[in-house]
Amino acid sequence: MKLSLRGEYALRALVVLGQAPPTAVVPIQRIASAQNIPKRFLEQILNDLKAAGLVESRRGVAGGYRLHLPATQIPLSTVIRSIEGPLAPVSCVSERYYAPCTCPDEAKCAIRTVMREVREAIVGVLDGVTVAQLCERARRLQAGAENLTDYVI
Repeated sequence: MKLSLRGEYALRALVVLGQAPPTAVVPIQRIASAQNIPKRFLEQILNDLKAAGLVESRRGVAGGYRLHLPATQIPLSTVIRSIEGPLAPVSCVSERYYAPCTCPDEAKCAIRTVMREVREAIVGVLDGVTVAQLCERARRLQAGAENLTDYVI
């Protein structure tokens, strides 16, 4: 699995939405400027997240986006799958997007066993972190950056 720019932007947008009050609607321009994401690209990403049931939108002057579910109920694995597709590095070890591989005997393929371990590690980490936890990490890192003292000599 390789996280594309699209996947990274999706996570960054969800950090902004996850840090907003649960009922607040965040304008797309605020998300784009806060995370330095091109607005047109962000619109496409948010539409994908909306189709996956992760965000909802409101039109109009007071329009924007908000999380459809509480941030504590959205694992990063769900976000990445909705944007990127399978988490497995090769299709023959994917649980949701399985496709046979080209090796002569899948059951005896050493490469496949290693790739299965890679998939399990990726899924384990991404299933274990929610949008709420990602937002908390962002808050802690931001607070740490603000407490740094800059010395100029």
